[in-house]
Amino acid sequence: MRREQKKQAEDFVKLLGQAHEEIKKDIERKHMELARDMLAQCQEGAIQLGNLVEATEGEDCIAISLLESYCELVYEIYGELEETGNGGKVYKKLRAALLRIENSIRNDVKVRLEIAFFPYKASMWDSLESVWRAAEADPDCDAYVVPIPYYDRNGDGTLGTYHYEGNDFPSDVPVVYFENYRLEDRKPDIVYIHNPYDQGNYVTTVDPRFYSGEIKKHVEKLVYIPYYTTTGGMAESQARCYGYYNADYIVIQAEKYRKFFAPELPDDKFLAFGSPKFDRVIRMCAEPGPLPEAWRDRMAGRTVYFYNTSINGLLADTPRFLKKMAYVFRCFQGREDACLLWRPHPLLESTLDSLRPELRPVYDKMKRFFIENGIGIYDDTPDITETISHCDVYLGDSATSVTSLFGMAGKPLFVFNNYIDSAPGEGDWRGEIVRGFQIDGQDRWLITQGNKLYHSPRNDYQYRYYCDLSEYSSGNYYSRVLEVGGKVYVCPANAQEILVVGDRRIQRRIRLERCLEQYGAFSMAWNIGRYLFLVPMQYPAVVRYDTERDRVEYIRGYNDVFVDCANGVWRVGGSCVWKDFLMLASPTDNRILAIDSKTGKAGVMTTGVEDSGGCEGLFPDGEDLWLLPYFGRKVTRWNPQSGEARVYDSFPEGFRCRELPKGCESTEQPFSGIAFGERFVYLSPCWGNMIVRLDRETGEMREWKPGFPMPEKEKNGYFIFGGRGVFLQKADKTFCSAGQAAAEKDSMDTDMEAAGRWTYRYFSMLDRKFYNVNPDTEEYQEIEVVFDEKELQEHTAGFSEESDWMQYACDESAYNSLEDLLDGNISGSSFDRERQLWAYEKIAANNDGTCGEKVHAFVCKSLGL
Repeated sequence: MRREQKKQAEDFVKLLGQAHEEIKKDIERKHMELARDMLAQCQEGAIQLGNLVEATEGEDCIAISLLESYCELVYEIYGELEETGNGGKVYKKLRAALLRIENSIRNDVKVRLEIAFFPYKASMWDSLESVWRAAEADPDCDAYVVPIPYYDRNGDGTLGTYHYEGNDFPSDVPVVYFENYRLEDRKPDIVYIHNPYDQGNYVTTVDPRFYSGEIKKHVEKLVYIPYYTTTGGMAESQARCYGYYNADYIVIQAEKYRKFFAPELPDDKFLAFGSPKFDRVIRMCAEPGPLPEAWRDRMAGRTVYFYNTSINGLLADTPRFLKKMAYVFRCFQGREDACLLWRPHPLLESTLDSLRPELRPVYDKMKRFFIENGIGIYDDTPDITETISHCDVYLGDSATSVTSLFGMAGKPLFVFNNYIDSAPGEGDWRGEIVRGFQIDGQDRWLITQGNKLYHSPRNDYQYRYYCDLSEYSSGNYYSRVLEVGGKVYVCPANAQEILVVGDRRIQRRIRLERCLEQYGAFSMAWNIGRYLFLVPMQYPAVVRYDTERDRVEYIRGYNDVFVDCANGVWRVGGSCVWKDFLMLASPTDNRILAIDSKTGKAGVMTTGVEDSGGCEGLFPDGEDLWLLPYFGRKVTRWNPQSGEARVYDSFPEGFRCRELPKGCESTEQPFSGIAFGERFVYLSPCWGNMIVRLDRETGEMREWKPGFPMPEKEKNGYFIFGGRGVFLQKADKTFCSAGQAAAEKDSMDTDMEAAGRWTYRYFSMLDRKFYNVNPDTEEYQEIEVVFDEKELQEHTAGFSEESDWMQYACDESAYNSLEDLLDGNISGSSFDRERQLWAYEKIAANNDGTCGEKVHAFVCKSLGL
């Protein structure tokens, strides 16, 4: 019996009980006709209740015989009413009979729940399957799988091509056609969905009749289970979706993922039970099914590599993504020891049609090449988990749920850099190791190669390995090293702690309040006197650390001045030290936050320049500050004390911006840095196409061509960077630290004499070249940045725990190329299955394959059963 039907039966019993009260009163008042009429109604009600029970439970149900006895009793009382005349006695007889019926309905009539599953993509059925299996096996449940239709969206947002995949589900899953399952009539007790977007998806949409708000009108409990899994993080775009607000419950992998969802959603909405996708991959990999006949010969005797082309990877930079695909195909072409199984995301082609239609022909040509030349297996089967069970190694992006499935299955993951489209050549390791230098010239310390600290004691760019900063081999946890009061402080980027290092080890950790589970905590660090300041990106406060008193303070309430997030892109305005103040500029307007380093007090100022374009770079020049725009073409010189501002906007003819590394035209981030000469100011290009020389007095702006080369594009995919180059201050201190041996003094003096000619340094981002420069004299000298290549290779991680957001994998790099993987020449740690399984235990509850059972049990119990 359905819940609603049992409630109806229980309501019938309550009505009969109320009628008995009225019968008693009527008898006592000698209103016998009214009493007879009420008895007749009781008999009719009992007959209706009997029909309901018999229709759902059968005629053998104990309640049926009790109802029959009740009807006989009512008939007897009806005939003997005049003789009896005792209302209390009649009431007791009726009440005793009704109690037996009530107990039987409560205990003998079992509630049967109706549970409906509304998948839309057959390939995503694994996100619901184990819950369905638990419901299907429950003798008190009727489970229905009702695939719902969906549409591609046209470019204008209207509904486009219609899709229905009900015929693509596994043969052991009985499917009900959606037109034959009318929600408003069936009113199921529980509905499970795996699409939370409703009208918020611009590529595809389920039929609007099945938006979560419409479903919720006809169901007691609506449960959303994500169609994806994660290796540690979650996309910010998943924080708020329409379906979350209509769902009664949201199933999440583990308790830590609650923090990735919008804070206004109530905590009791979240069920940290794991993922049905993990249930399925664990079950399938333990007992793989038979190979498809067409795959058998291609896979025989070969290592099978699963190549995942994801939507995130495609949209990040589509032309480079397609080049990457071509490179992967070339690597596998003709190999007898390896089989490439290419599985595009199910929505990849419709995404191309909607968002990158001009590149669809290029993709189609590559697809034909892959299939017609027998490069490997093209997999468009609906069941990704079955495919995974037949594969040995994962290849592809990190930002996809497929990585977590391989991780939970204990199969190696090789994570691509989608910009790498060729084998590494001589010196290409520099593109990954040399990522930039300090703005103030204090380059004794360099963080690189995955949270490893390198040291150049003489500040002469001769680096040697010093120590590891993290148990993780990736994740960009730390950004800048500052020396204060004889101590070396390592400041965080994605970490939420400050490190103190010495004697080739971490000596101390200064813990900050943990406010984020996602990456993107801090963007910059500054030293003013005895204080360290951490400039936040997503962290909710500026952090001020007093190195003498060992005290951490949080300056809250001002992030909106210098941090902006639009369309999922985070921007932090320029910052600098001016006098004793930390100055933090807005990336969108003319506001500047000034923080007194000694007191920690903050105040907001404005430059007075309208439509300033925000500030990407902020640079002190005596009493003035120079603001380089985030958007547009207004360079501002501003005096914070007088409030006077001057705008320079007469850009040279031919100046333009090109977004890097994508290469598309832009109006953003024209400049990255600044060099001050006696008369001229030199602006280095970020996305701009030239160095601009600006006359302080006349305001004239001209292109300045240095003697050193300025490449238009990166050397290759190992040298990808988000800008062209940057001017950096020269070091104020000598190359020699105070404790250097006297024997080095003569050579150091020679270095100092030569160094006096140089006023600035220039880091060329696209080829990783580094120069001493004097813009006024137009002299330059290349700085040799030296690493021990053997030492670098020794400290390459290989397969390892990478970060909080990627539990265990090996990253593609110059030291671990795709060719290296195929040839078995991985540098660093080799794959360790047990270590991987241990690492993945951190990110999933119930990783024993029981998530579906526990979700089903909990939601049923929530109905009061």
